[in-house]
Amino acid sequence: MKKLYVVGIGAGNYEGMTVKAVKTLEEADVIVGYTAYCDLMRPFFPGKTFLSTPMMREIERCRIALEQAAEGKNIALICSGDAGIYGMASPALELCLEYGVEVEIVAGVTAAISGAALLGSPLTNDFSVISLSDLLTPMEVIEKRLECAAIADVAVVLYNPASKKRADHLRRACEIMLKHRVPETVCGIARNIGRDGEETKLLTLSELSDYQADMFTAVFIGNSATRIIDGKMVTPRGYRYEG
Repeated sequence: MKKLYVVGIGAGNYEGMTVKAVKTLEEADVIVGYTAYCDLMRPFFPGKTFLSTPMMREIERCRIALEQAAEGKNIALICSGDAGIYGMASPALELCLEYGVEVEIVAGVTAAISGAALLGSPLTNDFSVISLSDLLTPMEVIEKRLECAAIADVAVVLYNPASKKRADHLRRACEIMLKHRVPETVCGIARNIGRDGEETKLLTLSELSDYQADMFTAVFIGNSATRIIDGKMVTPRGYRYEG
């Protein structure tokens, strides 16, 4: 059966990609992806044919990749981070039988992992990843998930914390968390991970409410055991903290 590779490219820098992801893209005849991600990959894979679509055209992009794979070409469909975490793995698998194409997922390093490494070790115990984008998930569902995560006292990573149309979503998320966590809860942000302008910042949950995040920001909210140690955000493996 013909095959499509769905590849997580991490943050978009070569050093942050897995060896398997690099090898898969080197062997691909055509690389398909969102325009910005194709632009990131071109310098690393010169001579490759790139096919791209703008934002909000995910299904079209997926069908282009499957059509190319059905013709017998070696096709890689790329996503930022990991293909299975808010990525293109799911629609590719949902559509693949229409084209008689097998799908193989190539894992990538998602922002929760790469951002956590920049901040220290905030996800060493149980954690939850929640997107604040309500384009595909109703806001009431997102708020319920935030509430449950806050009650469960797990560390939380927030993706898509703000945009021009969603300027208040991060503030609302903090309001929900503050119902169950103290204002001094350790938080961190990682922005432009693996790209120009990369930055991190440690702050409290109360301070986070006023932080001006954007779509290039990953937000980390610690649990009740999370501490700052030598300038790093650290969640102990167990809840007994002996410092």
